[in-house]
Amino acid sequence: MKQLLKAIRFAAEKHSEQRRKNSAATPYINHPIEVAEYLCLVGDVHDESILIAAILHDTLEDTETDPNEIRDIFGEEVLGMVVECTDDKSLEKSERKRLQVVNARSKSSGAKQIKIADKTCNLRSILEDPPAGWPISRQIEYFQWAADVVDGLKGVNLKLDEQVDKVIESGLSRLNNTP
Repeated sequence: MKQLLKAIRFAAEKHSEQRRKNSAATPYINHPIEVAEYLCLVGDVHDESILIAAILHDTLEDTETDPNEIRDIFGEEVLGMVVECTDDKSLEKSERKRLQVVNARSKSSGAKQIKIADKTCNLRSILEDPPAGWPISRQIEYFQWAADVVDGLKGVNLKLDEQVDKVIESGLSRLNNTP
């Protein structure tokens, strides 16, 4: 429990200046907290290392965090899952998206659950308050791509699998019927 609280504080400090892309520009830290909460409440995940990695899943990708910081404070197992959830920002966006689909099946069970929770939370956010300037067509494209990523992540946690399928199905139905 102490390490989980330490991870929340660590991530809050690292993401302190960041905002989500939604119209409300909510504080970014809300997202990793939501992902960890979703894992616990929906996926029934109680493994502290997975929950800590969920809190930290965007720190390497979106902040100036050094991997050694995570290793020194939270250990090798947590760092491994965070690295698995991290896109290489030196690559073009289209290549990063392609690699998420290609590499999904090879992730650890912890990273797969984090990625499914991350995608589910992102999809729900798009439906509730889409990123500013995203037309319906881009939202549909994101849903379709996320479905491809998630297909390679399934098989570890049936509860998470069922919920992400429901969000994708209902979201695409809703978006495709939006005038």
